[in-house]
Amino acid sequence: MIVALLNQKGGVGKTTLDLHLAGEWARRGQRVTVIDADPQGSALDWSQQRARESLPRLFGVIGLARDTLHREAPELARNVHHIIIDGPPRVAGLMRSALLAADIILIPVQPSPFDGWGSAEMLALLSEARVYRPQLVARFVLNRRGARTIIARETALTLADHDPPLLASNVGQRVAFADAAQSGRLVWEAHATSAAREITALASEVGRMAR
Repeated sequence: MIVALLNQKGGVGKTTLDLHLAGEWARRGQRVTVIDADPQGSALDWSQQRARESLPRLFGVIGLARDTLHREAPELARNVHHIIIDGPPRVAGLMRSALLAADIILIPVQPSPFDGWGSAEMLALLSEARVYRPQLVARFVLNRRGARTIIARETALTLADHDPPLLASNVGQRVAFADAAQSGRLVWEAHATSAAREITALASEVGRMAR
């Protein structure tokens, strides 16, 4: 399965979700490779920090920020259970290539009207990709959700009637994610139980979509 986390708006938490989905699937005994297709290289930076901390390698992270992803990712997928593409913001050629490579597209959004408006460009690219890939599966993921906030509820209600639909699982705004990332760790390694539970639920829901 090739999963791409994409949104042309930056700062929505794509890399955090990429790495945690990869870590959760790896923890279940599956082979996973993360493709860092963002020229900023945040997933690669995390992997290097993990190596500096002498932590065990859970999954591979490779840099592939070029518009040949749709040709190279399927080759890489032959040797693993899952490929996760950490997509770039505002690079249309790379975005199109990731859309053509993936089986499942996850679009992380934060509970903010600005994120909703910023997703319009992403949805236009998704519609374009479906001309060539009519079976392409896509879902919104509500990320960095504040606890019991009105805007989080409103965002969820708005996306519930949207195409693509919203995943039932969502991830909260938690300091634990930033704290763990600083040392190349994942939240379950840092014993952040609530955050880890959210990631486990998300990974299970996405996994069921591939069956």
